Amino acid sequence: MTERAVHQIVATTDVHSALDDAAGMLAHLHQLRDTSLIVDCGDFFEGTGYYRLGGGSIEREILTTLYDVLAPGNHGWPHYLEPGLREMTVCANTVDANSGKPLFDRLRLVRVHGRRVAVTAVMGLQAFNSIPAGQRTEHRVTDPAAALRELMLEHHHRVDSWMVLSHSGFTEDLGLAVACPFLDVVFAGHCHSDTYGPVPVGDTLVVKGAELGAGYAAAEPVGSGWAARTAAFPATGPIPGPLASLAGKITDLRSQLAAPLGHVNEPFRGGELDRHRLLTDIASRLHTGLGASAVVLNETVLRTTRLGDVLTLADLLAIEPFSNQLVHAFVPAPYDHDPARLIAHLTEQAGPLVTAPVPLPDRLVSVLTTDYLADTYLGGRTHQAGLHLGHAVRRTLATSSEGGTR
Repeated sequence: MTERAVHQIVATTDVHSALDDAAGMLAHLHQLRDTSLIVDCGDFFEGTGYYRLGGGSIEREILTTLYDVLAPGNHGWPHYLEPGLREMTVCANTVDANSGKPLFDRLRLVRVHGRRVAVTAVMGLQAFNSIPAGQRTEHRVTDPAAALRELMLEHHHRVDSWMVLSHSGFTEDLGLAVACPFLDVVFAGHCHSDTYGPVPVGDTLVVKGAELGAGYAAAEPVGSGWAARTAAFPATGPIPGPLASLAGKITDLRSQLAAPLGHVNEPFRGGELDRHRLLTDIASRLHTGLGASAVVLNETVLRTTRLGDVLTLADLLAIEPFSNQLVHAFVPAPYDHDPARLIAHLTEQAGPLVTAPVPLPDRLVSVLTTDYLADTYLGGRTHQAGLHLGHAVRRTLATSSEGGTR
């Protein structure tokens, strides 16, 4: 990091490749860099068509151009291990599964208004377990609070203040502040909640910036302690010269994403998408059309967005941003004769579910589901269904302009 006079720490979180209105964020972060340490609390990648079409190259350029320190997120996990981003990433509790050695630097020491500040990060167990299984087979996560206490004991003699970039969820971070009262500020991430803070927990402040590139959290020394606040990014702003090519790449992708795919069907037209209703329709169609004994889909596999009369590529990739394949998967032995227990297990791990038929059969050898659920929480795939979830979303949501269902 280039040496500069840092007066505050500015933290974004859960941007999720929301680059459609990125001009204000880019311009403002560029302006703040002169006096601020710019950090991110994870999940900068994945979530829109910008990631699907660009493969994360634009997000990577934003991070390496404007940011100083990163916390890893479960979305885009492999990117944080790439050269260039790995050197920017810190985390106290993610380790190599075989050697136990940290995957990243455990902290970064910076000076903020003359104070010696340790900036570190942690990832919560739920967030880590939601990384696709194939991406984390050689990694594991340790207890966040224990990792932070160990770090404090090693470095307390040369640190005045402790900042944590947490990818755990706001509620988890309130508990982290109780368990680690030496922390000054916890910048929260991973959760998509309406709680932003700052919330005081003893002498610790827990604060979160608005997700999807809408805002940020900031902390600065005040007296003997710290003050924290949240702020929104301006709606737009002049793109400085060093970012002009980056803005051009975003514009190019935006034009591709504007491509129309068909007319939105009446039940979904003109409002915020009800993803539960959409998944219920999809599950019913898949159960009937593919002849599966049961269909199990998690609601978090889709995102909501506002739909008009025409479905665009941007809409489709915002609704189904993760390119899930539909597969047939084994039901693990403890659950194959107890569908209610299976659903309770999957709901605890992956959130609300949609199933078909209702009720499920008393015995389930396999289910039709997403590759994510199959590989991460079930007994693995039996075979491909030959269909992407995005195709099923498109066919259910819209009718092509030629009059046929696409």
